[in-house]
Amino acid sequence: MTAAIFRGKRRRAAAAVGAVTFGLVALSACDKPTPLATVTVGSKTVTSEAACYNDGDAIASDKVLGCLKESSGKTVKASMEDKIRFGVDPKIADEGWTLFINDQAVEAEPNKKTFRSIPASAFFSGGQGAAAKETKVSIVEAGTGKALGVWNFTLERTS
Repeated sequence: MTAAIFRGKRRRAAAAVGAVTFGLVALSACDKPTPLATVTVGSKTVTSEAACYNDGDAIASDKVLGCLKESSGKTVKASMEDKIRFGVDPKIADEGWTLFINDQAVEAEPNKKTFRSIPASAFFSGGQGAAAKETKVSIVEAGTGKALGVWNFTLERTS
């Protein structure tokens, strides 16, 4: 009778050790997720992880242009009358962030707020009176003058 009790305890102990070991292996295999950025138009919100992110360290300057050109597959539709709301993780806001339109910086100073709104017409106005049908917008975390992360979105004009 005593032998049966010890076998059950050993089995439970082995199962517990196995579960803990499996949990530690699973955790060590996970990458730390990047901070998120969101774009909202009306009630439609699209969230994206970074196209490039170096865990808070600067991205090599020769790689930043490639990061800006990457497609996230995240598209938001907006009309010229809509307001486009940009939101960033507080970690991004602490460092400062700026917008790029079609791979070109459009702001002189980084923004340190987690949220801001801009009229959609600012993104679709084209030269010589023609309005663009689609615009690529990138949020760039820009701490100390260096790019720390890049989040890409596509804005598509509906009317």
